[in-house]
Amino acid sequence: MKNGFAFFVAGLILLALLVASGAMFQVRQTQQALVLRFGAPVEGRGLITEPGLHFKIPLIESVVKIDNRILDLESPKQEVLAADNQRIDVDAFVRFRIDNPLLYYQAAGSLGVVRDLLASNLNSAVRRVLGEATQQQIVRDDRSALMVKIREQVNAESKRYGVAIVDARLRRADLPREISEKVYSRMQSERQREASEYRAQGAEQYQKITSKADRDAIILRAEAQQQGDKIRGEGDAERNRIFAESFGRDPDFFAFYRSMQAYDAAFKHGDTRFVTSPNSDFFRYFGDPSGKAGAARPAQ
Repeated sequence: MKNGFAFFVAGLILLALLVASGAMFQVRQTQQALVLRFGAPVEGRGLITEPGLHFKIPLIESVVKIDNRILDLESPKQEVLAADNQRIDVDAFVRFRIDNPLLYYQAAGSLGVVRDLLASNLNSAVRRVLGEATQQQIVRDDRSALMVKIREQVNAESKRYGVAIVDARLRRADLPREISEKVYSRMQSERQREASEYRAQGAEQYQKITSKADRDAIILRAEAQQQGDKIRGEGDAERNRIFAESFGRDPDFFAFYRSMQAYDAAFKHGDTRFVTSPNSDFFRYFGDPSGKAGAARPAQ
């Protein structure tokens, strides 16, 4: 009897522990909890947002824990046709949070379902908004405004299942690979054409500068030659004038001086030979110092 009573007490204690454990639940800081009684929220404490240890009625009430953090969803790359018939590859993502846990639980029930619904809404919003804009507006001019429109449209759809969209962004908006390669090839050809034009213009300028420099050099040399000839002519004229004045003052001395210059040039050391008569007038100063003798006598 004693052993049976002990087992009975132990069973009661175990049952009490099981009931106590079923009556307690913990809510973390990153969670919020719905307390449901036969599938309906309990009045007064149906939503628990404070972290800590909480209680419920075992077997009658159940707890659904919901993440209260800002979550993100990335949409796979998709091709969008812009308003100007340009195809664009777009990567988009949204950040969201569950702001109506009861509606979320009733409409979706799980985070996986919510992600599927958000992905579908995001893709539809991206196609609608970007389909009304041109490529230039998407890539550069109105990108921020377009992202706001996408967020508003996705948020309007997500409210039906208790989700609020915090942000929506276009991570990348590029041309498809084959179009990008064609655009790059066209840009490369354009840059090569411009480079060829610049080189041709440079060669033209080089020819102009070189031709002008050559022409200026020829003109300078011609002017210098002309100036030199003029100065030499003036010098020769001045020399001849001096000679003429000297000859007019003393013709005999001038004739003697010129003969001495001729002798000096003719009798210089070298291989030059010439044959002339000793009675030639060239040697008249050898026969007579005054140069007036009829014939010069040859030297012994």
